[in-house]
Amino acid sequence: MNVSTYLKGRASPAWHLVAAGGCGSAPGQAGCAIARCHWHFSAKPPKSLSTQPNPRDVMGYFPDWRPAAGATVLPDEKLPLTQAVPMSLQHLLAMSGSTILAPLIMGFDPNVAVFFSGIGTLLFFAVTGGRVPSYLGSSFAFIAVIMAATGFAGGGPNPNIAVALGGIIAAGLIYALIGLVVMAIGTGWVERLMPPAVTGAIGMSIGLNLAPVAVKQLAGSHAHLSIALATVLCMALVSVYGRQATRRIAVLIALLFGYALVLILGNGLGLVPGIEFAAVAAAPWFGVPNFVTPRFEWSAITLIAPVAIVLVAENLGHIKALGAITGQSMDRYIGRGFLGDGLATMLAGTGGGTGVTTYAENIGVMAMTRVYSTLIFPMAAAIAIFLGLSPKFGAILQTIPAPVLAGLAVSVFGLIASAMARIWVDNKVDFSDPRNLFTVGVALILGAGDFTVTIGSFALGGIGTSTFAALLLYQLLGIGRRQ
Repeated sequence: MNVSTYLKGRASPAWHLVAAGGCGSAPGQAGCAIARCHWHFSAKPPKSLSTQPNPRDVMGYFPDWRPAAGATVLPDEKLPLTQAVPMSLQHLLAMSGSTILAPLIMGFDPNVAVFFSGIGTLLFFAVTGGRVPSYLGSSFAFIAVIMAATGFAGGGPNPNIAVALGGIIAAGLIYALIGLVVMAIGTGWVERLMPPAVTGAIGMSIGLNLAPVAVKQLAGSHAHLSIALATVLCMALVSVYGRQATRRIAVLIALLFGYALVLILGNGLGLVPGIEFAAVAAAPWFGVPNFVTPRFEWSAITLIAPVAIVLVAENLGHIKALGAITGQSMDRYIGRGFLGDGLATMLAGTGGGTGVTTYAENIGVMAMTRVYSTLIFPMAAAIAIFLGLSPKFGAILQTIPAPVLAGLAVSVFGLIASAMARIWVDNKVDFSDPRNLFTVGVALILGAGDFTVTIGSFALGGIGTSTFAALLLYQLLGIGRRQ
């Protein structure tokens, strides 16, 4: 749940996109669910970009990619390889901080997560017919429910990953089925079910629900706390004072800063525990990732599966935003997008990967560069798969110090919660309306308090109860009202 509060992506000097609570060029771009699901556009697309499908490729499943003809590279255009490869690396860099951070917090193998992010992106590309420019990375929406389902307290590998994987597969299945329904009847029902008041409440509940996780990770020695706070400060400074390109990778920069700080203070000066590199030296350069076989337990499934609703809202906003910044409506591909993301999440769950989602970080990169070619993303995916097949790369990721992860968790989880206010502001949600006020208030309390409903072996955790409370209350309180 990639987490910025403001994105200015210039497709022309007279046009910019504002991401309501999204993760573009502002702080902490963390793959966070919902944070970017409602978008406000301050101007019409440039006249040079058509809002109609290209008649040359309407009949084909994949576009008939043609060479780029101008400064703006459309989804059905292609760049020379010498330009396409650097662009794919830029997208890989944009998603790397969040895709690495989420599995480490949940105790998953980041190598496996990176591997499945590449596989999932290729699957998404195939299902959408290469028409939706997106990269799929680790979703932060799964963190709280997975930690609850597995009893994982943070720090080191999660011994109950297999149980979580069953829930991830269930969430992906529900998500994919919603995609099939949308392909059949359209998205109108989704937008009516999840207006800005509801999606903002669900997203903020996720951030508040994660607060105990972040606070617990802060606990430790004075040195531990100091490094964590230094990491938070670094991310804040980059987010506020950095250039647009650097703000998009604020998580990665803060991670590298914290890592370097521990190397200096620990390995260099001996003031704090240093980083051990024995496992890195022993790891081979290439090998098969440490896949995990899923195990299906009803209690974990009921906790994790409701995250599918969060992913729907997130992906809907992303595809709407892509249509706006490219000037080519992508509404007809929303169902395919849900299906592709759902199948990619299921696939990740079969082998030890985290649930995946489309990334607003990459939308921000596209808005900045004006390169929307969908062919960039299979290249980025191929590089991610290559890195996922390197145990040495994975061993390096496992050396990231605990206080650095704690600082990143505080920053990202806080931004997930606070960014939701932008959804309400940009969509002019009326909080003088008791319907909105009551819906949001109840959802936030249930999410922040992690209210869990247990009936026999069925358990619905705080994010689930918050989500369903927001959905049901908003609809029930609208019965009989004049619209």
